Amino acid sequence: MNYRECLNYLAGLGQELHGLRFGLEAVTRILVELGYPHERYSTAIVAGTNGKGSTSAMLASILGCAGFRTGLYTSPHLVRVNERLRVNGREVSDAAFAAAVSAVAAAVEGLVGSGRLEKPPSFFEFLTATAFQHFANAKVNFVVLEVGMGGRLDATNVTDPRVAVITNIDFDHMEFLGPTLAAIAAEKAGIIKPHRTVISGVEDPEAAAVIRRRAQESRAQLLEMSKLAQISNLHAVEGRYTFDLAIGFEHFAKLTSPLLGRFQIKNTAAAVAAACHLAEEGFEIPRRSVVQGLRAAVWPGRLEPILSQPLVLLDGAHNPAGARALATFIREELGGRRLRLVYASMRDKAIREISGILFPLAEEVYLTHPVHARAASPEEILAALPSRPARVYVEPEPARALEKACAASAANDVVLTVGSLYLVGAIKKAQQAGTLQLPGLSGGVPASPA
Repeated sequence: MNYRECLNYLAGLGQELHGLRFGLEAVTRILVELGYPHERYSTAIVAGTNGKGSTSAMLASILGCAGFRTGLYTSPHLVRVNERLRVNGREVSDAAFAAAVSAVAAAVEGLVGSGRLEKPPSFFEFLTATAFQHFANAKVNFVVLEVGMGGRLDATNVTDPRVAVITNIDFDHMEFLGPTLAAIAAEKAGIIKPHRTVISGVEDPEAAAVIRRRAQESRAQLLEMSKLAQISNLHAVEGRYTFDLAIGFEHFAKLTSPLLGRFQIKNTAAAVAAACHLAEEGFEIPRRSVVQGLRAAVWPGRLEPILSQPLVLLDGAHNPAGARALATFIREELGGRRLRLVYASMRDKAIREISGILFPLAEEVYLTHPVHARAASPEEILAALPSRPARVYVEPEPARALEKACAASAANDVVLTVGSLYLVGAIKKAQQAGTLQLPGLSGGVPASPA
């Protein structure tokens, strides 16, 4: 199949969460049929409610700077599916993507045709197998895997990782993972493997107890960030934090978190802790590679600045924990500046709670609607609110909503586009296509924050 045929094939598997099936049987059988591509390199796996993508990106960047040919598998994508599969920071080419998809499709058809697989895999299972196959084709040394959802039965959880990382745990996807933090933690603790090491940034006592119990049952080494990491000498410059970090016997002075927001300090520390553990296990990761890797790390769509006057930030915060972290950032870093929100959400998210956290901080709210089957319409968002904001506007087309918010803003104001990564993707797609008309915006080239 060529690239376009591969995209059509994937579309035929359905939406990512539509008809979702949990279990490792299908992806395992596919990987066996492909010749065990997931066993040809070392892996790290990262789970959590928020911060797992950022942590994965930073760890992969550190490994790349240390000289490893490093694969990074993340989800979802913002504009193109190729974004999910990267080697040393470069997304998979169309030709390489088509080669991996074609190999997986042939394996699936053989398994289904012979009755060894009851039915085709889900979209995420198929794409995860494609990632493993591509990384084997690309002859990588190490792969960092971001868990899609949960952990225990996530398709990424078929490897024996050299280190597992669990970032903080909060409420999200309760219909799939359970109604309590303990239940959610139990699913995420499924990435802990016997006699391996897990680094935990879990803060809730009940959830942390679940992680400890699972580690003990698995005879895994548990390194809790609350006890392992010491952070001091914090300094913020335009939302980016520099700090000193002590991880066990390792001390790093003036590390800089590559991403905006105080909350990214914990993700940065978790990535550094994972790198330090791998170094202890014999992976050659010099201290300078940690510093260089953090400096080089990027993670689009997470407080990503695309314009400086007014300051336009894109953020995919889509659950209450993300909204709370974002609200803290607004108060700490944007205090005194007028804020406008461009907001959209999937209808299965906690719209009422998220809006209650973010909307009171904004002078105006612009409701919009990315093209996605799960996206809530502006009218559905309004219906979910306990009260209508004083100044709320409806503009269904995301790029037009952002343009209107910017047109109403002065140079020192802030426009925050938030609520869904699909909304962020719609804005970035319009930016890349040149259909987002903002004064001073350079297509595809982010501006520095003011």
